[in-house]
Amino acid sequence: SKSFVSMAVFLSFSFFIVLENFLVLLAVISRIRHSRRWVYVCIANITLSDLLTGTAYLVNICMSGRQTFRLTPALWLFREGMLFVALAASIFSLLLIAVERYTTMMTPLPQKSTRNSYYRIYGLVALCWALALVIGFLPLLGWNCVCNLDECSTLLPLYSKTYVLFSLVIFFLILLAIGVLYGAIYCHVHKSAQLAPQRSRKRSLALLKTVITIVGVFVLCWGPLFLLLIVDFFCVSRQCALLFSADFCISLAVLNSGLNPIIYALGSSDMRKAIAELLCCCCLRAGLCRPDTFTSKETSSTSESRRDSLRNSFSKVRNLSFIFMKPLSSVDNA
Repeated sequence: SKSFVSMAVFLSFSFFIVLENFLVLLAVISRIRHSRRWVYVCIANITLSDLLTGTAYLVNICMSGRQTFRLTPALWLFREGMLFVALAASIFSLLLIAVERYTTMMTPLPQKSTRNSYYRIYGLVALCWALALVIGFLPLLGWNCVCNLDECSTLLPLYSKTYVLFSLVIFFLILLAIGVLYGAIYCHVHKSAQLAPQRSRKRSLALLKTVITIVGVFVLCWGPLFLLLIVDFFCVSRQCALLFSADFCISLAVLNSGLNPIIYALGSSDMRKAIAELLCCCCLRAGLCRPDTFTSKETSSTSESRRDSLRNSFSKVRNLSFIFMKPLSSVDNA
C-alpha cells in the first residue's frame, strides 16, 4: 500500500542518517585523539546530536500509526521528547561553536592555557546536553496538556501550546545570538585580513564558511517547521487544516541531520582524509581489499617517495583498525 511504501522510504532515510553520522563520529573521534583542537570536539557534539535525531526519527516511525494508540501518555511524551532533545542539543552545539570561535578570534589564548581551554570545552558540551535533556523532557516532567486538552498543540497533541512557544522563543534567541556572533567574527576577519599570513587567513575563512553553512542549512531545514509551530500556537486546537499535513516539514527538518556530515566532508580536507581512512578500515575488515593494495610496488623509477607515503598512510589505517575494531588476522599474518 501507499502508506507501507512511505514508511519504507522514511525508514531507509533514517537508517542512512544514523549510519552516515556514526561513520563521521568515528572519524572525528580519531581526529580528536591525534589533534587537540576544540573544533573537533564541537563537530563530534553536533554529529552526536544528528545521530540522536536519526535514531529518534527511526523510533518515531516504528511507533507511529496504529502503534501510537498502544502507547501510554508517558511513552508518547518520551518518544517526542527525544526529537526535542536532539533539536536543543544541535542548537546549543551551534551556539557553543559560535562562542568559542568568537573567543579564539577576538582574544587568542596563550599556549599554556590551551589545555585548560580544551577541558572547558568538554564542560560546556556536558552543559549543552544537560540543558537539552531538561528542555526536551519538560513535557514528560509535567509541562503538558493531559489535564487541559483545550490548550493542546495540534502538531504535538499532548504538548501544551505554552511549552511550544517557550521552546520557539529559546531557539530563536539562540539563533539570533549565533547570527550576531558570526557577524562580528566576519567583520573582524576582514579587518585583520592584511595582517595575518595568507595560509592562516585562508584556513580561518574556510572554517568560518563551513560553520556558517551549517547554521544556514539548519535555518533552512528547520525554518518551515518552526513557522508551522508558530501557526499552531495561534490557531484554535485542531482547527487549522494546514497543520494536518506537516510530514514534509518534519522530513525536511530531519534531512538537516543528513546534510551536516556532507558539509563537513566538503568543507574540510582533514575530515575527508579521516573518513577515507575509516572506510579503508571497513574495507579491510570486510575483506573487500588486501593490505598489499595500499603498499603495492610501482614500476616507475621515480615512485619511491610515493610508495613511502602510501605505506605511511596504510600504517595510519591499520592503527585506526586497532582503535575501532578487533585486530585483523590478515594484517597480523602479513
